[in-house]
Amino acid sequence: MSPENEAHRGRVGVSASAGTSTSTSAKKAVVLTSGGLDSATALALARAEGFECYALSVEYGQRHRAELAAAARIATALGAREHRVMSVDLARIGGSALTDPNIRVPEQPSTGIPVTYVPARNTIMLTLALAWAEVLEARDLFIGVHTLDYSGYPDCRPEFLRSFETLARLATKAGVEGAQFHVHAPLIAMNKAQIIRAGMGLGVDYGLTVSCYQPDADGRACGRCDACRLRRQGFVAAGVADPTRYQ
Repeated sequence: MSPENEAHRGRVGVSASAGTSTSTSAKKAVVLTSGGLDSATALALARAEGFECYALSVEYGQRHRAELAAAARIATALGAREHRVMSVDLARIGGSALTDPNIRVPEQPSTGIPVTYVPARNTIMLTLALAWAEVLEARDLFIGVHTLDYSGYPDCRPEFLRSFETLARLATKAGVEGAQFHVHAPLIAMNKAQIIRAGMGLGVDYGLTVSCYQPDADGRACGRCDACRLRRQGFVAAGVADPTRYQ
């Protein structure tokens, strides 16, 4: 891992990085499971840390809904205790190429916050995960954000994750009564190749995942969008055959 990535890991803090659980017995964790490569790896890492995992996917009006079917496959393959899909219609708000068909999905790298940013998406998803965790009496949430994301997406930054832990403590009955919620981001300091290698070591079948922003009805990737580009480069850098099904 590069010194830069090590520095990122240090800034995330104890609760927003891998290896924060000290219990030797299985504890419950809610894992945000989108159907993509990153969240599949986060789920596998949570299982490897000894958590009993409850996988949560969100149907938020995304154009790439094939990822929801992929999330169900992944949850089953990686032994999630339960998988639920919750719905929030962010397409009615729009403002993102992932929810508004009138905004074109970019096929070239861009600077700044890309048009694939979905307003408040991770805040909403973590809030749903927090609500379920409180009912389950779970205190750990997992999310698959990482360094390539928080270079462009504000809700993938370590600062955001720390702030959400504060919110969880202040905004829940469990938190007010003394429970400590932890947001784990085990991929936070990894690049795509490192994520793939970690997942391969834990038996993740990336052929089950869908990362593309505009897959067809069968889940086959376009091979042109930013997500496809980063995914393909990751497999090349990892020296692993790309199992992605392309159109």
